[in-house]
Amino acid sequence: LGISITPIITALGVGGLAVALALQDTLSNFFAGIQILITKQMRAGDFVRLDTGEEGYISDINWRNTSIKTTTNNVIVVPNSKLSTSKIINYHLPDMEMNFNVTLGVSYNENLENVEKVTIEVARKVLLEQSSGAKNFEPLVRFHTFGSYDIQFNVVLRTNNVVDQHVLKHEFIKQLHARFKKEGIVIPYPIQTILSKKEI
Repeated sequence: LGISITPIITALGVGGLAVALALQDTLSNFFAGIQILITKQMRAGDFVRLDTGEEGYISDINWRNTSIKTTTNNVIVVPNSKLSTSKIINYHLPDMEMNFNVTLGVSYNENLENVEKVTIEVARKVLLEQSSGAKNFEPLVRFHTFGSYDIQFNVVLRTNNVVDQHVLKHEFIKQLHARFKKEGIVIPYPIQTILSKKEI
């Protein structure tokens, strides 16, 4: 017909490129959302922590973004493309139970065998009494540092889920403090000893 199709092809090419660029983020989020749903490494109801430090329960995963409800009752909306390339800790995988440490210190004058024995007894009692405690877990005591005024150690406890660790830690510290007082075990205050020239 004598009509030049070169301008038409050029226009279609430029238009297609413009549409592709405009949809780049949308398509990226869409395919990332499909990947998240297929791999099941994150699911609605899982408690996760983002590499930026925010944490909460996944409330929704859709084609564009993932919503995370924090423990302060706010919602974080994360684009799927960003989520799929971030480092995420999922506290519900492979299961919901998790260990956590409570860091303590006792005086240098204490019998460490007795400190370990008393601490384990209290830890066992708390794990059995509290609904958030893992009943079949054997608590551990690990001394690790000669501090400036105390000998420091970790107590390893296990909770049924990440959120309940705070309740378990709260009750353990209360009961251990009372038991240490009863046993005469001293948790020292920070102190500095100043020596005179004669004593040196």
